[in-house]
Amino acid sequence: MLSVFLRGLLIGFSIAAPVGPIGLLCIRRTLADGRTVGFVSGLGAATADAFYGAVAGFGLTAVSGALVQGQTTLRLVGGAFLCYLGVRTFLARPGQAAALGGRRGLLGAYASTLGLTLTNPSTILSFVAIFAGLGLGRGGSSYTSAGLLVAGVFIGSALWWLILSATAGAVRGRLTPAGLRWVNRLSAVILAGFGVAALVSVWSGG
Repeated sequence: MLSVFLRGLLIGFSIAAPVGPIGLLCIRRTLADGRTVGFVSGLGAATADAFYGAVAGFGLTAVSGALVQGQTTLRLVGGAFLCYLGVRTFLARPGQAAALGGRRGLLGAYASTLGLTLTNPSTILSFVAIFAGLGLGRGGSSYTSAGLLVAGVFIGSALWWLILSATAGAVRGRLTPAGLRWVNRLSAVILAGFGVAALVSVWSGG
C-alpha cells in the first residue's frame, strides 16, 4: 500500500513540476501578493490533478471520455480565461490580491487555478497513459489502492507548489515596487500568450 501511495506522490510531483501558465501564475502571485496566495493558487491545481487522477485511478471511462469529447469547449474556456487573467494581471497593482484579504482573496486564487487546470483535458490523458504504463488504476485494483494513489497525487502536486511558492517568496523581499510592476507586465504578456495559443489551436483544429 505504501508503494502505491509513493508512486502517486511521484506522479503528482512530476506532472505539476513543468512550468506552464499555472506555474507562472503561482510565481507571479507569490512575488506580488505573498507566499500564502501563491501556495493556495497551487493547491487549486493540485486539487484538479487529484480529480483527474481519480478519474484515471478509479477507471471512470465515461467521465474521461466526456472530458476528451468536450476538449474543444474546455480549451476555448481555458484560453479565454488566460487572456482575461493576462489583461487583469497587466492592470493589477502588486499586493492588490492580498489587500482583498482573508478568505475572499484566497478563495479566488484557489478557484482560478482549479478552473484553469480542469480546462486542460490533456491532463487526464497524461494520467491515463502514466497509470496504464505503470499498471495502476486497472479494473482489478481495489478502491483502497486507488484512493491511496489519488492521495499521493494530491500531496505530490501540493509539495511542488509549496516548493515553488517558497522559492519565489524567498526573493520577493528583494524586488522593488517598480520591479514588481515589471513582473506583472511580463507575466501578463506570457499568460495572454498562452491563452491566444490555446484559442488558435482550437481554431486551427490542432
